[in-house]
Amino acid sequence: MMDKVLLITGAARGIGAATALLAAQRGYAVVVNYHRQRAAAEAVVAAIHAGGGRALAVAADVSDEVDVLRLFAESEQAFGPLTALVNNAGILETQMRLDEMSLGRWQRVLATNVIGPLLCCREAVKRMSTRHGGHGGAVVNVSSAAARLGSAGEYVDYAASKGALDTLTIGLAREVAAEGIRVNAVRPGFIYTGMHADGGEPGRVDRVKSMVPMQRGGQAQEVAEAILWLLSDAASFSTGSFIDVAGGR
Repeated sequence: MMDKVLLITGAARGIGAATALLAAQRGYAVVVNYHRQRAAAEAVVAAIHAGGGRALAVAADVSDEVDVLRLFAESEQAFGPLTALVNNAGILETQMRLDEMSLGRWQRVLATNVIGPLLCCREAVKRMSTRHGGHGGAVVNVSSAAARLGSAGEYVDYAASKGALDTLTIGLAREVAAEGIRVNAVRPGFIYTGMHADGGEPGRVDRVKSMVPMQRGGQAQEVAEAILWLLSDAASFSTGSFIDVAGGR
């Protein structure tokens, strides 16, 4: 039986880290990709090793093609053929209206949130598709409820980037369905992660949780559970689909 090998982008913190830890518990060898947060990524790897699992931290900027090629090569060198990919790396910038945003901001957000997943999906398909001699696999894209809701007054550019990710999920799922690859997405809502501080409001979830029908924010672990289900054989007939992990919002 082939080893289960999972590459997770942006896995040093938040949803990515929670997914890495849960995947290791479920028998995956995990490649923990990070961009700048080396210590945090190495802490995730250390926790996996402490639990008897296999993991490796690899620095790479997903918006950089050379970095992505090296990331996939190092993954294969360490653990063998890739069987799963989670496109989790994503950024947002300070809350503001679209008419206050700069071109540079849009280029940064779209480079990481759209070009990054495109590059990683391309490399994963080249390795997993039966058309290329692979054995199949699964991809889960970490989108956002913002793709449905638009994030008016805060992050319209981020929401637009996640809308692009949703479309990529549907299109690629149909493109590679007959080649042994399933492509699905999760759409988290207000989740307690460090990402909100990047937008200038660390306490954002507590401010907005009353807008959620369940009247609370979500935990990264709750999103990780949905991701791991989509990666698993339990979801063997699901592709091009979405799980909203947003408390009913």
